[in-house]
Amino acid sequence: MPPTSLQTFIDQVRSDWGPLTSERVAARREHLLALLRAAPSETWLGGLLSRAPASEELHRDPDFGFVLLAHAEQAGLYRPPHDHGRSSVIYAIQHGEIEMRTYGRIEDADGRVRLVQRDSRVIRAGGAEVYLPGDIHDTRCLSHSALLFRFTERDLKVEDRLEHRVTRYAEHDGDWAPASR
Repeated sequence: MPPTSLQTFIDQVRSDWGPLTSERVAARREHLLALLRAAPSETWLGGLLSRAPASEELHRDPDFGFVLLAHAEQAGLYRPPHDHGRSSVIYAIQHGEIEMRTYGRIEDADGRVRLVQRDSRVIRAGGAEVYLPGDIHDTRCLSHSALLFRFTERDLKVEDRLEHRVTRYAEHDGDWAPASR
């Protein structure tokens, strides 16, 4: 029996694993784009499509630590600006449309930190977006529903909750500023 698209993705990422480089980022993005072309008849994808989980772990690599999650989102779901600490992340859209805006972190002369929006893109089914460590972005589901895959090079729960390396932002007086923990 041939491997599933999911197993092929895992094997490909494992085979070229190593420190973050331009070539590895491009390869991981291509592997995710191939995963988006999986047939809904594959059991793992058919199950995701029927369950539409808010969040489901598809793979946690025991040797290298990378994590692949699936997120089913509904129209209007908004995730405020945040970074992913020391991790790169790649979002790939299986179906639907997600708006992703990027931000630059600006520190005023008085030390006040705020965000300035850099860009806004609509990522549609079959597309993927890469964020490197420290990049700041938000997401908003624009379609009735969407299914996206999120690949991270490390466990973001550890990065966020235990090591406090993820920065989340909240709106204060019309500006985005670091949220209090």
